[in-house]
Amino acid sequence: MKDITIIGGGIIGLCSAYYLQKEGYKVNLIERGDLSDGCSFGNMGYISPSHFVPLASPGIISQGLKWMLSSTSPFYIKPRLNLDLMRWGYHFRKSSTAEMVQQNGPHLIDILQVSRRLMFDLKNDIGDTFEMEDKGCLMMCRQQKTLDHEFHLADEAEKYGLKVERLSRQGVQQLEPDVELDVAGAVLFKDDCHLNPGKLMIALKSHLEKSGVVFHLNTTVTGFEKANNAITTIITDKGAFHCSELVLATGSWLPVVAKMMGIRLLLQPGKGYSHTYEQVENNVRYPAILVDGRCAITPWGQQLRIGGTMEISGINNNVLVSRMQGVYDSAKRFYPGLKIDFPPTDKIWHGLRPVTPDGMPYIDRTEQYNNVIIAGGHAMLGISEATGTGKLVTDLIQHKTSDIDVSAFRLNRF
Repeated sequence: MKDITIIGGGIIGLCSAYYLQKEGYKVNLIERGDLSDGCSFGNMGYISPSHFVPLASPGIISQGLKWMLSSTSPFYIKPRLNLDLMRWGYHFRKSSTAEMVQQNGPHLIDILQVSRRLMFDLKNDIGDTFEMEDKGCLMMCRQQKTLDHEFHLADEAEKYGLKVERLSRQGVQQLEPDVELDVAGAVLFKDDCHLNPGKLMIALKSHLEKSGVVFHLNTTVTGFEKANNAITTIITDKGAFHCSELVLATGSWLPVVAKMMGIRLLLQPGKGYSHTYEQVENNVRYPAILVDGRCAITPWGQQLRIGGTMEISGINNNVLVSRMQGVYDSAKRFYPGLKIDFPPTDKIWHGLRPVTPDGMPYIDRTEQYNNVIIAGGHAMLGISEATGTGKLVTDLIQHKTSDIDVSAFRLNRF
């Protein structure tokens, strides 16, 4: 049985390692950090079959241009002369059509549904230590026109077999009796789940170490050696690693690492912000996406996380406090009775989501090398699609035909 090397220790890398070790492979995982500082830790923790509309969708361009005029808006592209960004923007615009959404939606729902089922299996296997609940997720709307649109999406969701409940203002308030709301109504997507993503990462790493997966943390890849259409050696700042099969799952760093192999990938890092409150008096009961506020809120017991925004400004650690201000202001508008203060600047978490031009992930073998698989570009659905992606990566390693159609995830689609 050949050994597998995974570069990238986010949720996609860990789930790939999980399914590969279950099949008996010897797995080595190389990660530039210590697993605690990536996008997989500070996100909202959603398992969301409801997110069957890709990020690139009709109206996103015109709406995005309006948002760019506001420092607290939920979407921002930093203007800069960058060829990769311009190519990404061109294909993002081409993908933002009703036809493309219609084409990609079924593929998205397939991987979301498979991932949801597999996440329950994973929880039963490694133990429920990450506060997973399957009570659903609210899509809450303050404006009636937004609610009307969300009700239309609920009709589409039912065509895919999802269970939904349409709620009036009073109906939503009944689900949240402990905090005053200011909403027109909501759709409850009953198939959605939520979990604590940081605790999931910790539980997965612990399980994988016990299962024999070898972690090389704080190890930065600097190059590759190649022979006969294969990557033979991975060069790092901690030495060289022999490579039989390679899975590249480096999130927003995918284009950087792939370029070392001579592969160009269209992908931009989309910065998101969040803050977690530890002891919230009269906390909310349901996770919710605040649709016309373009942010989200997730409870775990007395903990509460608020987060959102999509800032396309390259790979950097700059924190724009005004972006978090927009998230906080939205949360307070939807939940005027929620007793939370604006977080101190040094307590604002930020992470980089890997965003492809069409909002669909890359899960495919490379054309250039016969032993390299790339898995990434999941945007805001990394947790939602992680287990399904790990299973698809394992199918690719084994040259198996997958249970779902993976053509929408191919690398050469742009």
